[in-house]
Amino acid sequence: MNPALSQITDRLRAALADRTPLRIRGGGSKDFYGQSLQGEVLDVSALSGIVSYEPTELVVTVRAGTPLLELQAALAEKGQQLAFEPPAFGAGATCGGMVAAGLSGPARASAGAVRDFVLGVTLLNGRAELLTFGGQVIKNVAGYDVSRLMVGALGTLGLLTEISLKVLPRAPAEATLLCRGLKQQQALDLLNRWGGQPLPLNASCWLFDDTASPPCDCLFVRLRGAVAAVQAAGPRMLADMQALGGEVTQIDNAQAAPDWQACGDQTLPFFKAPAPELGLWRLSLPQTAPALPLPYPQLIEWHGAQRWLWAPVEACSPLRQAAAEVGGTATLFRSPQTAPAQSVARFSPLAPALSQIHQRLKNEFDPAGILNRGRMYPDF
Repeated sequence: MNPALSQITDRLRAALADRTPLRIRGGGSKDFYGQSLQGEVLDVSALSGIVSYEPTELVVTVRAGTPLLELQAALAEKGQQLAFEPPAFGAGATCGGMVAAGLSGPARASAGAVRDFVLGVTLLNGRAELLTFGGQVIKNVAGYDVSRLMVGALGTLGLLTEISLKVLPRAPAEATLLCRGLKQQQALDLLNRWGGQPLPLNASCWLFDDTASPPCDCLFVRLRGAVAAVQAAGPRMLADMQALGGEVTQIDNAQAAPDWQACGDQTLPFFKAPAPELGLWRLSLPQTAPALPLPYPQLIEWHGAQRWLWAPVEACSPLRQAAAEVGGTATLFRSPQTAPAQSVARFSPLAPALSQIHQRLKNEFDPAGILNRGRMYPDF
């Protein structure tokens, strides 16, 4: 057994013996995310390194503590990438945290989410048992796909030790278009219309840009794919935006690339809290959901499926009601500086039947309840 894994296993066994809660931590870049941080820190950063990488098979296996930047650099050398563009939120981000958080970047609406690229995992459950699920190939399986169950579980079901991921080649062509002057509903209608057409629409972002001169509504769209497809789609989409009265320009890829990364990593000006009493809310909605009549400025991604806004915790009920009315949910992604995370449920409450399923899974994987206690819900 890997020495670092042996030490972590021993620590987990000792915690299990005296029922000491443990807080799993890699780089700590996502400590802000979730309900609360409880227990003694269990540092897994020593579980680092790329175990195997087969560029011709489009598969890589990494230890959970491997820095995300290290993996992305290795893939870039071979002209490949993590197509779901995971946000890092800091240089310390690890591959285990990427999977445990289950967060995807701007390309998620077209390329898929983290869980779509997880082929297998090895983990330590709450009994300190080392278990392996899935593998390194895509195939039909019987029973539960446990490896994907770990995506977004925030470490409450097990401590990830190794992860196998599907990777993809970088697209040969890319272009970013900026349209000024389209209102929110106009942009959503246009994105939905494009979604039903064979266009290489890879990512989108709409917001009211108050840093522009003059301030205006802005729709950014990124095309990515074969050279011929991008070249053919650009003029067609430009004409569609101009027909709605938009002013369209193409942004140089060297300028656009860091801006898209900044959108995923939330370093754009929009993601700076406008006031300490406001929290960052994430609305996860159907792509076809209309513009919501909310009194807060929004940044909209994923062709309408992900919407960000700054609002006080007191807006929890109306925000969740508005999201539920169109078939979505509202999450307090970052709590206000002036309010503790525990002052409001960070995630939308589960339906009773779904809550029972979650609790049964927790009891099976972590019967003593020592792994990341309270990270998702106060009693989970």
